[in-house]
Amino acid sequence: MIADGIRAQIKSGELAPGDKLPSTSELCRQHDVSAIVVRQAINALKIEGLVEGVGGVGVFVAES
Repeated sequence: MIADGIRAQIKSGELAPGDKLPSTSELCRQHDVSAIVVRQAINALKIEGLVEGVGGVGVFVAES
């Protein structure tokens, strides 16, 4: 569900390449889920090539 929402925001242009996603803790609060669930969603988006993580900085929408 989280991955679907972020995926839709990317496809609609609401989130553009280079935009930083909210932190894990913020996504947990927004969706009322655990950090594990958020990490699984982010990992699914990474596998799809939609986002990329920058160590110690955050997760960003990938350049298309």
